[in-house]
Amino acid sequence: MRTPHRITNDRVPFDGWQEESVPREPAGTAGRSASPYDELADLDDGNPLDDVLREEPAYRDDEEWSPPDHRSRGRRRFGSLSLAVKGVVAVLVLTAFLALADRWAVLYAEHRAAQQLKKELKLTAAPEVEIEGFPFLTQLADRRVDRLKVTVPDVAADRITLAKVQATAQDVRIQGKGLTGISGATVDRMQGEVLLSFADMNRELGASQVTFTGHGDNRVLARGTLPVAGHDLKVRADATIQRLGASGISTDIDNMSLAIGDLATYRPGTGAGQGLHLTPKSVARLTAETDKARRLLSIPAIVHRVGVPASAVRQAEHSDDKLSELTGSPRFVKKVMGMNLIDIAADNPWLLQKLGIDPNLLDGLGKLTRPELADRLSLAFQLPKLPGDHGYVRLRDVKVEKDGIRVDLSGAGLSVGK
Repeated sequence: MRTPHRITNDRVPFDGWQEESVPREPAGTAGRSASPYDELADLDDGNPLDDVLREEPAYRDDEEWSPPDHRSRGRRRFGSLSLAVKGVVAVLVLTAFLALADRWAVLYAEHRAAQQLKKELKLTAAPEVEIEGFPFLTQLADRRVDRLKVTVPDVAADRITLAKVQATAQDVRIQGKGLTGISGATVDRMQGEVLLSFADMNRELGASQVTFTGHGDNRVLARGTLPVAGHDLKVRADATIQRLGASGISTDIDNMSLAIGDLATYRPGTGAGQGLHLTPKSVARLTAETDKARRLLSIPAIVHRVGVPASAVRQAEHSDDKLSELTGSPRFVKKVMGMNLIDIAADNPWLLQKLGIDPNLLDGLGKLTRPELADRLSLAFQLPKLPGDHGYVRLRDVKVEKDGIRVDLSGAGLSVGK
């Protein structure tokens, strides 16, 4: 149970209304009724976001905007360089300019020289001209060039074309006035080489479909086919290359032969071993057939050339064993192979047909003489005549290489132009 408490009254006795501490109105507001809204407005400290959202006044500079001047900056940088550095830069720029001018002068001179050589030598295309030495302008001012290289491709020389003529001229004196006035040149001395390419020979002399290959230092082998009377005959020949005079090359053609399959071989000429002869394979096939062998012995010219006695011929006509013994002897085979069928076939045209040879081919072979066949396979040539009456060019060493015939040449006192 709760303990009773005494309620004490400590309050001051109420003696009526006490004045509360009310703020006094400012001076001048007396007599005016206070509005609660005005009081709230007085208590307002403003929007806290005003400081953030407040627009800053536009920045204005005293000078108007203008784009940056990089050139001025570069001039300031160059101006800050030392005098020595400026001098080096100036020298480099001047050197580059002079080198460019020198190269331009070289190209111009090379072009003029190439056109002049094309005109003088009557070439189909301008040659390649290369002027050596630097600087060229000093050589031009001195009217003398130390070294000059000229390469002329595809020079016509008789029946063939020289694949390349390359020469190096030394001590070339320039004729003309001024830096651009070049009217001609005189060569003190010159060395070079001429290449006669086997590939070009195979193409230009290829009407006979013959290919040329080197064999040793001075021999060329010719192998291929040659059309005769509508037949393609295998041709073989050897050529010996040698210098002819001071400006020519000659070829000595030997061992020429035309093979008619495996039946016979034709060697142009009238000497021993020349003409149309049967091959060993053809003779063996002929003597193995009894009828052909007896028909062969029935020709008096053959019997006379072979040297068979008349009694042996009569025995062979009646006995196969005697016939085989006679025609199978090495002496008989050798004698038959040594006979020139052109002489015998003139009176016995059926003989070629029995051997499987077209009689019309005999007429074509008779017209193909040794000089004519040698001319078809000839590799001889003469250097083109040089312009003017001054100087000379001479052939020196002649050598057969893998890709063709190479000839060294030398010259002096040559002149081009006026």
